[in-house]
Amino acid sequence: MKIKRYKHARRNLNFYRNNFNFREPHQILIDGTFCRSALQYKINLKEQLPKYLGGEVQLLTTECCIKETELLGSATYGAMLILKRFKPRICGHRNNPTTAKECMLSMIGTDNKNRYFIATQDPELTKHVQKTAGVPLLYINFNAIVLEKPSVISMKAAEAMIEAKVKPSEQEKEAIDKLKKAAGIEEAVRRKKRKRKGGPNPLSCKKKKVKVAEDASKTEGKRKRKRHKRVRIASHAKEQSSND
Repeated sequence: MKIKRYKHARRNLNFYRNNFNFREPHQILIDGTFCRSALQYKINLKEQLPKYLGGEVQLLTTECCIKETELLGSATYGAMLILKRFKPRICGHRNNPTTAKECMLSMIGTDNKNRYFIATQDPELTKHVQKTAGVPLLYINFNAIVLEKPSVISMKAAEAMIEAKVKPSEQEKEAIDKLKKAAGIEEAVRRKKRKRKGGPNPLSCKKKKVKVAEDASKTEGKRKRKRHKRVRIASHAKEQSSND
């Protein structure tokens, strides 16, 4: 089961590497809910995250995430202590702190240009992250870290980028047209005669012969002969008739 989980993580990570240019060290933005869940299941994030992702990572947070755990009091005290071990990223909310959810969404923006991973257990934040293309999502399921499968929006964005790479640009199209004209390919195509549409095959239109006479003669020859059943007379009846 553990090997299968690692294989899924490698496959999902390769998707982000190939389509959204993710590279090591992976930058992971962590909020208080993720730290609280890690504390509950006794997961050492500094050891387990590099092992799970198979490479170097940077464990990051924001001042807003730390502030939120401080305001929630004793319920998130342990999560606050874990968060303070991570390097805080400048989020721009120092003078006007906001919620952890809003802060992390502002960090990824509309295109996640800094290639952040989001590590959270917040369902509302998860829904918003899934609506942005190219944002890997980490969560804890019981005692295991899981890298979620790429969202539908991320898959569509990757397909669109592949199509854009395959299709020639306008400049490339113009260059191709010039090369065709120089090689005389277009003129050869125009001069090529089109095949005229012929009429239907006369053999296919030929009517089938009706074999009425033959069928009638065959049916006459195959008339069934009537068989007369032979009536057997019992022996005692024969004796009686002879005596008479």
